[in-house]
Amino acid sequence: MAEPDEASPLTQQTPDENAARPRGRHKIYVGMASGVGKTYRALQDLHELLAAGRRVMIGVLETHGRRETQDVAYALPSFPRREVEFKGAVLSEMDLGGLLHLRPEVVLVDDLAHTNAPGSAHARRYEDVEDLLAAGIDVVSTVNIQHLESLNDLIARLTGVRVKDRLPDKVLQEADEVVLVDVSPQTLQHRLRAGKIYSPDKVDAALKNFFTESTLTTLRELALRQVADAVQGEDQDNGGVKERILVACALEPESGRLIRRGGRIASRLGGELDVVFVSSGKPDAQGEQLLQFFQDTTEALGGHFKVIPSQGNIGRTLVQYVEANHITQVVIGESSRSRWEEFLRGSIVHTVLRHTRNVDVYVLTRE
Repeated sequence: MAEPDEASPLTQQTPDENAARPRGRHKIYVGMASGVGKTYRALQDLHELLAAGRRVMIGVLETHGRRETQDVAYALPSFPRREVEFKGAVLSEMDLGGLLHLRPEVVLVDDLAHTNAPGSAHARRYEDVEDLLAAGIDVVSTVNIQHLESLNDLIARLTGVRVKDRLPDKVLQEADEVVLVDVSPQTLQHRLRAGKIYSPDKVDAALKNFFTESTLTTLRELALRQVADAVQGEDQDNGGVKERILVACALEPESGRLIRRGGRIASRLGGELDVVFVSSGKPDAQGEQLLQFFQDTTEALGGHFKVIPSQGNIGRTLVQYVEANHITQVVIGESSRSRWEEFLRGSIVHTVLRHTRNVDVYVLTRE
């Protein structure tokens, strides 16, 4: 994975090389928040590629009414959007089928974490990108750091808002090039006050909420860290012992937070993520839905989800799994059992702590 200041591999492809290549290359511009200039930089890329003779196309562009973005998009070929009617409203989405038929060499896909309108080929825009890449089309895309799945709980605590449009971490990890578009929090606030990000009626509320200096500083640090991890991921020595992180789930929504924390640890350490639920019987319909949610979240983080049968004691079953699968770190939640239940059935946390060796155990408190 190239460093941000190196020449883009996209600019080094000839048409013949592109035709021979079975899969397209994916370049993602990442920022700490709206207004840092991700889309502007992506559009500049397209201008350079167009000047170099590449067949480029804007697949979908979200200008949000920003004049500078509209100006730099001028003279770039843009594919018409597909209109979708939903609940009396007309929504416009990227025309994936049309782009696959046209087969340009490079496509710009803005706002990678976007949720598509019902009736689209895929539920999420990053899935559309996967189809383009599979067809041998290069993609330049953009995303804000708060949309990463593993950061969802942290962003919710930081901003008070639970982000709904989420991007699996593996999309960033599997990209051919990740570029951080960075400005200082003060510069971003100045752009906001100047009306370059939102309309004037939204500026004061934004400055008091998401665009406070402390929040932007934290988001900037997260963006720097995630991009650094993504860039270094390709260069890690695979010859050494690999960390393996186990997350133990209970049948309660709180376990989603444990999975995302485990995913962040695995990403930071370049390790593998295992998520398990110890089953002592067939769950009800609500339990089945939770298990599906756990599996979807785990896979979005690049991990593996398993339901394993209890060997009579949940704690002992987890210890056996740790030993059999060479787990190096365990993430487990604070027990929801009452003290009387723990007296009768034992403490899962205490069993794992007592019977594992050379394993780091993280016990997360309940929120």
